[in-house]
Amino acid sequence: MSRRAAVRRPPRGHWLVLLLVLLVVGVTLLFEGWTTHQVDAARVKPPCTRPIPREADDGKPLLRFGPEGVTTAAMPPGTVALTFDGGFDPVWTPRLLDLLRMHHARATFFVYGQDAARHPKLLRRILDEGHEIGSYTYSGGDLGVASPLRSRLELSLSQAAFAGAAGINTTLLRLPHTTAADTLCGPEWPAAQRAAAQGYLVVASDHKDREPWRGVVTQHSQTDLGYHEAEDLLRDPGAKRFTTISGGLGRPSFVDGVPVAQEIKGEGLIWSARLGHVFLTVMVWALTLTGVLGVLRMLLFAVFARLHVRRLHRYRPGAPRLREVRDPVTVLVPAYNEEAGIASTVYSLLASTHPHFEIIVIDDGSTDATADIAEDIGDPRVTVIRQPNGGKPSALNTGLARARHDIVVMVDADTVFEPEALARLVQPLAHPAVGAVSGNTKVGNRRRLLGKWQHLEYVLGFNLDRRMFEVLECMPTVPGAIGAFRRDALMGVGGVSDETLAEDTDLTMALWRAGWRVVYEQSAVAWTEVPTTLRQLWRQRYRWCYGTLQSMWKHRHAVTEVGPAGRFGRRVLLYVTLFQIALPLCAPVVDMFALFGALFRDPVEAALVWFGFLSVQLVTAVYALRLDRERLRVLWVLPLQQFVYRQLMYLVVIHSVTTALLGTRLKWHSMKRAGTADPYLLEAPSGDPLDEPPPRRSLSSR
Repeated sequence: MSRRAAVRRPPRGHWLVLLLVLLVVGVTLLFEGWTTHQVDAARVKPPCTRPIPREADDGKPLLRFGPEGVTTAAMPPGTVALTFDGGFDPVWTPRLLDLLRMHHARATFFVYGQDAARHPKLLRRILDEGHEIGSYTYSGGDLGVASPLRSRLELSLSQAAFAGAAGINTTLLRLPHTTAADTLCGPEWPAAQRAAAQGYLVVASDHKDREPWRGVVTQHSQTDLGYHEAEDLLRDPGAKRFTTISGGLGRPSFVDGVPVAQEIKGEGLIWSARLGHVFLTVMVWALTLTGVLGVLRMLLFAVFARLHVRRLHRYRPGAPRLREVRDPVTVLVPAYNEEAGIASTVYSLLASTHPHFEIIVIDDGSTDATADIAEDIGDPRVTVIRQPNGGKPSALNTGLARARHDIVVMVDADTVFEPEALARLVQPLAHPAVGAVSGNTKVGNRRRLLGKWQHLEYVLGFNLDRRMFEVLECMPTVPGAIGAFRRDALMGVGGVSDETLAEDTDLTMALWRAGWRVVYEQSAVAWTEVPTTLRQLWRQRYRWCYGTLQSMWKHRHAVTEVGPAGRFGRRVLLYVTLFQIALPLCAPVVDMFALFGALFRDPVEAALVWFGFLSVQLVTAVYALRLDRERLRVLWVLPLQQFVYRQLMYLVVIHSVTTALLGTRLKWHSMKRAGTADPYLLEAPSGDPLDEPPPRRSLSSR
């Protein structure tokens, strides 16, 4: 990306979109949890603590409350009011309707509102065939123990569902978990009174031993058992008429039409419930896949890291047994306002054991004393070039034009090299097919919590990634902190491009597509300074992620190419898209599901899942730290990383993807340096090392 184009401010409105998405997800989760009684549950009917009032305890099943108290009613002799409760059954409810039609019988169906929303055609068939609809609440919540909010919603939502599904409302109500009138005891009685105050006729049932010839209100389920009970009753010679509740009372139907506005409101509820159910179903499968992929990634890390270690002891392209590389090297150090760390970087390079090298410091228009400090070092191997500010790619290309040797090493100005790092880094270039080598970057300023988190990320993420990428022959990035290149390979791809913000990733992908191989040299260790504030970390990772997306788009045609370039493109672009873009984009919803499970479902189950995933991470982290010869006591920060650092990283991805999709150009961000990359600054004030650098090995020990 050219600097002239990098002037537009990144978008900010997408955070409102993210908050809206999370709000929709949260509301959907809460509503689905509410309907399944995971939120504000009211499933269990409490034991009766007091009987129903004496004036209502006459065995009659129909209860109407008025100013003068409760009045009861029953079916006339020989009249049977068949009633069916609960949710629609896709098999038995149609069979019940066929049975009733065959016997020219009418019945009353007390229906869950949520079932009316899910099966509107079945609800309309019931009405079209002359039957009556009653409310069985929206989700079957026990109104006696339900909260005031649930009690209101159970009734109002069921009416909205009936309006949307069939354009009706009903004033018939049966309280869930009740049968005969005397089961309306305890808290059920006040619930029945509150419902009656809203205009409902409360319908119970007669006791099962009541004979049909005396007149009876029966109660059946919409199952095979209810079907056979109704079938037997329809053949009873004592029953003269099978009718609805309103038909048995000899009055107009309790079911009425609704205004268009109420019908539209009900249709909105139905569509919201459908979309919410579909969304949750998709998300459950997606999150299951996400969890499997997350665990699979950790396992792949371990497997490929082991394969990489085994390959170190066998012949491979770039293996040191080919020959020892002692060719002269040009080290390029682009610098912009790096006065805090430039001296440490240059002095660490001057202490390198490689026999012949030159160091070119390219001061890219610094406004501080960076160039002066580099010039004051006074070593003939160090050359300082001053140029107007043009960006890191421009500085590297300037240095590349002045390089005198065929091997070029690029180093960030905040990086401190191990004495043998330079010599080890160039050894894989012994093989003529290798065009670039990635070194092993470690975090120097890791004393604080944020530094420890990044230290774990470098060891557990970046370095394990590089081991896997080398085994799969698809290394996507030679980091700017430590990388070696053939000069002719760099010139062959046109030098360092400024078309993306991740110039190192862009350059590496270009080398693969030009036919060069890129390998990883884990023994070439350099210590880098990482951001010390969340703001600095955000800006750095935002640039990295956005630049990676630019590079992927720029080199997207590698997917269709043949040979090593095609294998590289298909492998790395798929991996990055799946694990570094898609998974982080799903992470906010994953967190919301986890929070919902911990609060409303089974906290033990949620904790077990979380600890299971953390255990896989811990095992992988132990292996990664051992491979990098790092101490294990830093692992205590890994659980904490899941609550702050992880969320920051996926927000970075979301922001970057949005920026890329909107076509916004992002400008370069510089980071204020403190010069704390030197590994020997890891000593505590008492002299006890917090984290010791790995033991140094000679070239012959490889």
